[in-house]
Amino acid sequence: MPAISTVSGTVETMSIVADRLNRISPSQTVVISAKARALKASGRDIISLSAGEPDFRTPDNIGKAAARAIENGQTQYTDVAGTPELRKAVAERFRLDSGLDYTADEILVSTGGKQIIYNAMMASLNPGDETVIPAPCWVSYPDIVTLAEGVPVIVHCKRENGFKLTADELRAAITPRTKWLFLNSPCNPTGASYSAEELRPLCDVLLEHPHVWVFTDDIYAKLVYDGFKPATFVEVEPRLRSRTVTMNGVSKAYAMTGWRIGFSGAPVELTKAMNKLQGQSTGNTCSIAQAAAVEALQGPQDFIADMVKIYEERRNFVVSRINQCNGLECDMPSGAFYVFPSVEKCLGKTSRSGVVLKTDEDFVTALLEEEGVAAVHGSAFMYTGYMRLSYATDTESLRKACERIENFCNGLR
Repeated sequence: MPAISTVSGTVETMSIVADRLNRISPSQTVVISAKARALKASGRDIISLSAGEPDFRTPDNIGKAAARAIENGQTQYTDVAGTPELRKAVAERFRLDSGLDYTADEILVSTGGKQIIYNAMMASLNPGDETVIPAPCWVSYPDIVTLAEGVPVIVHCKRENGFKLTADELRAAITPRTKWLFLNSPCNPTGASYSAEELRPLCDVLLEHPHVWVFTDDIYAKLVYDGFKPATFVEVEPRLRSRTVTMNGVSKAYAMTGWRIGFSGAPVELTKAMNKLQGQSTGNTCSIAQAAAVEALQGPQDFIADMVKIYEERRNFVVSRINQCNGLECDMPSGAFYVFPSVEKCLGKTSRSGVVLKTDEDFVTALLEEEGVAAVHGSAFMYTGYMRLSYATDTESLRKACERIENFCNGLR
């Protein structure tokens, strides 16, 4: 730490780390995944169900588009907001998928969906502004709001309501300081998805409060099952368009997590502010990845249905097997690629190695260390007593993981 002199002549130390970073935590999904990799590198047989990442290869046509971009010399800076071609493709995809009408100057392309969220919060929140976040929620929402000097207002959605926000819960959470509502559908970690009929009451509440903006995270919108049709806010209520950010990307639906492409549609004023911030932070997203994303959005879409069919089979298998484990209860999600079983009936018990499971974090830590299965504790998602398992991995690994989870639960006393 650097030394600083005081008026009295004494010397004190000052941390190089900014105070704002002490108000947030490392991403717990990243922490668990890193621990699983470290154990695997040490020789342990580890099955990781902690990462939110498709196990499918990026389709060949998308990879070839990236190769052509390199061959054609598309290796220089682009507009900060994204290439005209990609912004046009994003606008067209919004129109085709959800009937949303965005112009190119309302589109921003960023380095993944997380940067879209960061840009929006940093560009709009003043100290003390509140953001309503239904929980269970993705781990980064509260910390990004906190980093932007906002106040996360966590609304705990009941399991009996499918972990979905109700109109009454939303109305009760809104105050004069509320600036944003976050909604992730399908949801990470629960897979809960909102239909148009379910969004309608929430839209009605928002119409009562014109000072509240909406951030809708639709990154899993193409990964839905059993014929479910998800909806997004502006699709249901066009009058909310002037205060909504619609976020999506290519990472989940197109198996392109490493390509780092997220995008948003939003009113011009906010899009310009987000673009201004991005211009002074990362600048444009990788030009090669942008060319690949154009192909992803404009090229063949048939493989998505094939991928969804496989995910649906895996989901059915995992839910069935988890519900056979002593003390675990698992609902059937309608989207994404996670299950969110309750571990509450296992808490207070002792594992074979003598660990007392006081919390859901104790449960997943002991599960990893004793059985070699990596999961993420529910409290990381602002919801205690649960764990998140990803079924975005091959069926044989899922079968082995479920056997190990069952063995772990059978050993609790």
